[in-house]
Amino acid sequence: MATTPLLPGSRTESDGSAVIRVLSYNIRSMRDDTGALARVITACAPDLVLLQEAPRFFRWRKKLARLASETGLVVLSGGATAAGPAILCSLRATVERTEDVLLPLTPGQHRRGFATAVVRFGGARVGVLSCHLSLEKSERYAQGGMLLERLAGMSAEHAVVGGDLNERPDGRTFRRLTESLTDCWDAAPWGGEHTWTRDEPHRRIDALFVSKGVEVLGCGVPVGQPGVRESDLAAATDHLPVLAALRVPAV
Repeated sequence: MATTPLLPGSRTESDGSAVIRVLSYNIRSMRDDTGALARVITACAPDLVLLQEAPRFFRWRKKLARLASETGLVVLSGGATAAGPAILCSLRATVERTEDVLLPLTPGQHRRGFATAVVRFGGARVGVLSCHLSLEKSERYAQGGMLLERLAGMSAEHAVVGGDLNERPDGRTFRRLTESLTDCWDAAPWGGEHTWTRDEPHRRIDALFVSKGVEVLGCGVPVGQPGVRESDLAAATDHLPVLAALRVPAV
């Protein structure tokens, strides 16, 4: 595996702004190698982890708590109560509030939802949302609109969104999101691009977005990073994670 330059580490600046590391990861309900999953997350040293397909059924809270414990994080929100999305955070975060949101159920489709929170790092205050959008095009587009409405209602000047969009960057919903949010990979590509590599063509269907004013220092699949082994990426789940370093201004 080729070596990729390191992203900046977490820190709080003298002006109160914060550099934070955010990971978005579809973990397939932890049905694969959970040891490999924990090693990947730990090696990425995130302040926030935006999960999709977190455990939702039997003993789901216990499974999610175990993953948080094994990675040195805490469960912030989500899981079954958000129909799959969840958020983990480091002890560096000061939590202001959380909310799990269930979206309207379309007959014949899976229930979807958002895990959301507002947190502070130093003087930086940020709204956080994890999502897993529909496989069906029209429902996915509507959910993109609900996502933007939810962000607007969180009363946070800065925001970060991570999720499995089930769509490439040229898709209608992806483009809808980038009308008001910054696609972190597009702003500062780093590491690997494609998050779905189980069949051809490889594609980028998982992404991180930020609101205007948040500086993207680098974003991509953390290939070639210390502690991130190719074998663990392959064994942990069927998606590859997206890691970003962001500078969030103080408010």
